[in-house]
Parts: sequence; structure tokens; C-alpha cells
Amino acid sequence: MSPALVRSLVLEFVGTLVLVLVAVGSAVTGIRTMGPLAVALAFGLTLLVLAYAIGPVTGCHINPAVTLGILLSKGMTAAEAAGYWAAQFAGGIAGAAILWLLTSSFGDVVDQTGQLGANNYGVTISLGGAFLIEALLTFVFVAVILLVTGRTANPGFAGLAIGLTLAAVHLVGIPLTGTSVNPARSLGPALFAGGEPLAHVWLFILAPLVGAAIAAGAVRLVSAPLVSEEPAPAAAVDRTGAELPSDTTERIPPPARAPEEQSRHRPRA
Repeated sequence: MSPALVRSLVLEFVGTLVLVLVAVGSAVTGIRTMGPLAVALAFGLTLLVLAYAIGPVTGCHINPAVTLGILLSKGMTAAEAAGYWAAQFAGGIAGAAILWLLTSSFGDVVDQTGQLGANNYGVTISLGGAFLIEALLTFVFVAVILLVTGRTANPGFAGLAIGLTLAAVHLVGIPLTGTSVNPARSLGPALFAGGEPLAHVWLFILAPLVGAAIAAGAVRLVSAPLVSEEPAPAAAVDRTGAELPSDTTERIPPPARAPEEQSRHRPRA
């Protein structure tokens, strides 16, 4: 395993831990006092900050559904994706463990969700409805990620678009399922909540993965073709799928081609 991949896995672990601790923690400690809007903003702002903080290194997936979308879009290898998934689920469990300690061992911290922010269905939406809404919301979220980090996008605004999209899908999903769109975010709290949330967690793992797979196929159909078939230079290839800006990267214009060389290039179908 290369040092670069090790760094990426460590940061994916830390990033997922922070997402669960801060964003899910906002629901645990404030869903009643601050309301769903504040929780949705906590998710969006946390991801926005992480996208610019660790995105240039890892792509800031911190979500197995996003990693699946990148994998199916050929942005990384299967071995890399497996490592990302392991790091993300471990990070989600670690973040949930900290929340559990805060609500069970330190003073009078009250779990306002009653189940450590775990996702669930059955109160306001049925099993089928929960699966559909989670797949659809993940489809929207992953499709936006793939579109704004593509070669023809403006990478400087990718983190902003991704963070705002996560906040928006939470506004829709919080009253229904608590909003997963992230299997690692769902598994961690469910393990500590136990009971019904743990019995139902399979849906919040499977539905986001289904939505992500559909998003990868849809984006491939609608994405603009590349102008040239030449592969990018090795140093410029982003194997994690996120093309966020880096202060240390210098953009070098391609050398001019002779007329006979230019004629050999055509738009890719």
C-alpha cells in the first residue's frame, strides 16, 4: 500500500468521524431546540469545510455511496475503493462511539433524538417509501458530486455545491427517515442505538448504494464528451474522483500542436 493511499485512508477515517460527531451530533444535542434546519446546515457546512480541507488529498468522499459512484465512474480502482469503505465505516463507528460516551457518561447531555441520531422508518414513512426516498436523495447528491468534479466543471466551486446539496437533501429527508444518503453515517449510530434502528439499518446501507449506482450511470449518459483522447499527464490524474483546487498545483498550458497532429484528435463519444 502506497504512502499516498495510507494518507487518504487516514483522512477518510478522520473525515467520516468528524461528520458523524459534528453533524449527527447536532441532531443528538439540538434537533428539538434548534430544529431540522439547523441540523441540515450542520451537515452541509461540515461537508463543505471537509471538502476544502481534505478534498485535495482524498477527494473527501467520507461516504461509501460516493466512493461507489466514483468507482463506477472509473475514478479509482476496486482496491482503493475497498480501503475507502473500510476507513469510512470505521470512522462512522468511532464518531458514534464518541457521541454515545457524551450522552451516557458525561453530565446531563440529553440525546434529543432518543436513538443517537440513527436513521429509521415506520413512524412517518413505510419501508418502501423510505427505500425510495433514500435512493432518490442519494441519486441527487452523488450526481451533483460527479458533475461538479468532472473535467468540464469549475472545480473551485465544487465544495460549495456539494455542501449545499447535502444540506438540501437533509431538509427533505430529516422529517421522514432522519436522512442517511451515507451508509457509514447510518451504521455507526445504529450499532450503539440497537433495537429497531439496528434491525432497519440494512435499508440505509443498501438504498444509498443503489442511488449512487444509478447516479453514476446517469451522469455518464449526460456528461459532455472530452475534446481530446490524449490521457492526462500522470501528475494530473486524480484517482479519487474529486478535482478540487490545490494551491501547490501549477496549471501549465498544453504545447501547441502541428496542424497534422491536431487532425488526429476528435471528440470522444
